[in-house]
Amino acid sequence: MNNLNDGWIGVTHGRPAIGQTASLSRTTCREDIVRFTEITGDQNPVHYDEELARQTPFGKLIVQGGVTSGLLNAVVAEELPGPGTVFLAVEWKFVKAVGINEEITATVKVTSVREDKPICVLDTQVVDGDGEVCLSGSATTYTMPLQNL
Repeated sequence: MNNLNDGWIGVTHGRPAIGQTASLSRTTCREDIVRFTEITGDQNPVHYDEELARQTPFGKLIVQGGVTSGLLNAVVAEELPGPGTVFLAVEWKFVKAVGINEEITATVKVTSVREDKPICVLDTQVVDGDGEVCLSGSATTYTMPLQNL
């Protein structure tokens, strides 16, 4: 339905549908840790000290949580809802650490769509290559109509 009260008019990918999903995958690497540290200053030894990391409950070097959750940024900005989308709020639980050279897949599923504004609520999840959940939760997004900027 397109009317004057439709907040999705002009949004590049149009209004998402409830139940619609999108995913992106990538394999983590040691360089992810270095780059994240360059941006944030996070030098936690569990990311750098292999001997110490082996003695933790993780048993290995792990990437920062921001590397794991960052893949969700790419999904919402590139896939669903799409270009012009930013997070308004997130509620995430980090339930399993992600190591170096692990494939992770971030998936979003639309659970709510406002008609008057380009705002969605998404179920969010990141799983590892074995399908085990590493991050789960929800996010509220806003999508700007880029062609009007």
